[in-house]
Amino acid sequence: MDSSVSLESQIEKIEQELKESSIPDDLLERIEEEIAVVRSSLNVGGSFINFESLVNYVNWVKRLPFDKETKDLLDLKVAKQILDKNHYGLDIIKDRILEYLSSLILNIENKTNQELKYPVLCLVGLVGTGKTTLAYSVAESLARKFERIPFGGMSGAWSLRGQSKTIPDAEPGFIIKSLVHAQSKNCVVLLDELDRVTEEGRTDIMGVLVELLDAEQNKAFIDHYIDYPFDLSHVLFIATANNTTNISTAVLDRLEIIQMPSFTDEEKTTIAKNFLFPKIIKQTGLSENQIAIEDVVWTTVVRPLGFDSGIRSLERTIEGICRKVARLVVEEKAQSIKITNENIKEFLPT
Repeated sequence: MDSSVSLESQIEKIEQELKESSIPDDLLERIEEEIAVVRSSLNVGGSFINFESLVNYVNWVKRLPFDKETKDLLDLKVAKQILDKNHYGLDIIKDRILEYLSSLILNIENKTNQELKYPVLCLVGLVGTGKTTLAYSVAESLARKFERIPFGGMSGAWSLRGQSKTIPDAEPGFIIKSLVHAQSKNCVVLLDELDRVTEEGRTDIMGVLVELLDAEQNKAFIDHYIDYPFDLSHVLFIATANNTTNISTAVLDRLEIIQMPSFTDEEKTTIAKNFLFPKIIKQTGLSENQIAIEDVVWTTVVRPLGFDSGIRSLERTIEGICRKVARLVVEEKAQSIKITNENIKEFLPT
């Protein structure tokens, strides 16, 4: 089969897909000009690399949600139910979020939200205090798609803004990738651990964040790969950080800081017994009658090595206990196990 005929048929397919997409007319016109250049180049024996680059670019652009968004659920009672379902305690934090959602709901209902400048919620606290889960709960409350961008170890602004498509193997940045994955221009995007970017990339990354979080600037955000302004004003950004020391003043000015409290032993015991333990039993493959933990043992489970502000290590401790029981069951050394003060040390993970 003539390779030129095959390439021409692929180009025609791309052109048809573009016509059926929601790409803005001016961007479509520009892509059509690029297609014409690639077609002419291939007809005179030009590089196939240019064709591959064009195909990759079109595949990204045609999936951008220029006109796609989910319908908001504007019900504060539902939001409160979701927050209570996903989080034990944290009443002050949940009140702050409900107040924020109330303002958002009113402005969406009055169709004035696009004219207002919203500070971005930033949940600040130690590891395991529930920051990420709270952000997800906000998305669930609004019935919006949820995307997470990890900033831990991020070393350059290109991670957010992408690289020019003229660079080999270039791709869009995390912002555009999140929108493509969500297939919704009003998704909730979590900017996770803003304080953990690398020292050498901090200045440039903070510069991009200022643009992302500014309502006047993010209406025309340009990713270097897409090279076309995309309206991010419909996106609801939420940020997290362990502390604010490494976040620039310009970025902090655009954030509404909510300080996450540490969990008390009593709160962690309730969370462990009523939320974590039933979930982990199921994940481990055990049935509820195969493992039990006496009430007096929970103090040791919650604090095996000393104070811990969050629940992440507590979750790992319970997972370790359940897996040890699971092994005994699989090896037919026991049909069920009760964890007591006498045998707890045998089951705590080391």
